Amino acid sequence: MTDLAPQTRSRVLSSLRTQRIETASWAYGNSGTRFKVFAQQGVPRDPYEKVADAATVHRFTGVAPTVALHIPWDRVDDYADLARHAKDLGVTLGTINANVFQDDDYKLGSVTNADPAVRRKATDHLLECVDVMDATGSRDLKLWFSDGTNYPGQDDVRTRQDRLAEALAETYARLTGDQRMLLEYKLFEPAFYMTDVPDWGTAYLHCVQLGERAQVVIDTGHHAPGTNIEFIVAMLLRAGRLGGFDFNSRFYADDDLMVGAADPFQLFRIMHEIVLADELDKGIAFMLDQCHNIEPKIPAVIRSVMNVQEATAKALLVDHTALRAAQQAGDVLEANAALMDAYHTDVRPLLRDLRADLGLDPDPIAAYRGSGYFERIREERAVGQAAGWGA
Repeated sequence: MTDLAPQTRSRVLSSLRTQRIETASWAYGNSGTRFKVFAQQGVPRDPYEKVADAATVHRFTGVAPTVALHIPWDRVDDYADLARHAKDLGVTLGTINANVFQDDDYKLGSVTNADPAVRRKATDHLLECVDVMDATGSRDLKLWFSDGTNYPGQDDVRTRQDRLAEALAETYARLTGDQRMLLEYKLFEPAFYMTDVPDWGTAYLHCVQLGERAQVVIDTGHHAPGTNIEFIVAMLLRAGRLGGFDFNSRFYADDDLMVGAADPFQLFRIMHEIVLADELDKGIAFMLDQCHNIEPKIPAVIRSVMNVQEATAKALLVDHTALRAAQQAGDVLEANAALMDAYHTDVRPLLRDLRADLGLDPDPIAAYRGSGYFERIREERAVGQAAGWGA
């Protein structure tokens, strides 16, 4: 890595030291593609063990102090006790994710279903998730709806939006204190003719109608090929409505692969917009939403955290003075070079120094492999039902 000026180095390290990346409970369970789930050894059997694995990731990275829960996959009798368990392990419970897409009742939709009883059931679940937030101290409620239609004429488009707005309004009214609602969108799947929340514009319109604590979530796998995701980031930042990210990678659709694996340059461009807006530590929720089907789970999550750190470090190295000067002068090549110079910088030595400063092993993957944690959980969890999709 090119030697950095002391002032630049200090500024970058200061920002990286306070960066926070949330991991998801379901990333530690058995999950896979739409066709097959390959079971692995040492997989957690309950939410308590999922939290333990998340705490292990934080122990080796130092920047992943929260773990997102998924209800009902992570349902327990006493959420306050689960929160105490997390605290004892050095982490806290983060975003609460609702599930209104797996029950048979939701075949034709959940909150947009034509049947009032089904809509009531779905909305009650959203309210239940707010109850969980109250017990865990979580700030964010994340909503994603698989609702949509497969055929023209199957249902009325505008009426479905009215039903969605009604459920969102009731849930939003239940929030208290600094609790937020994060609305996620997805271009398609499982509905293929029309998805009720297919894009950032639809999510944004609903959030604006609800209030300031309703924000949009960007899942980096939920767009059409070629979509300029950093443009969406910039627009939502400009509107003050970017609530968070579900980070992952995709080659074709919603692949849920490790963030930075398919297009690390895109991840850098996204983080550049965040840094440029000075929003890196202003409340945006950075979460990993990934399914580790063939790769070992904890090392995959650790590597994903490191990938986000590397993209962030490069974004922090962009010379904004040179960039703006080139932009003002209309110098296309120099403006592009200002970004590319930062992107091509090898920031791994800088991040190793950061970890050493934090009292961590400079190589989190090697440290995890040498810790004996996997060997221990493989033995301890050999008996029992491993957690996975739906459990």
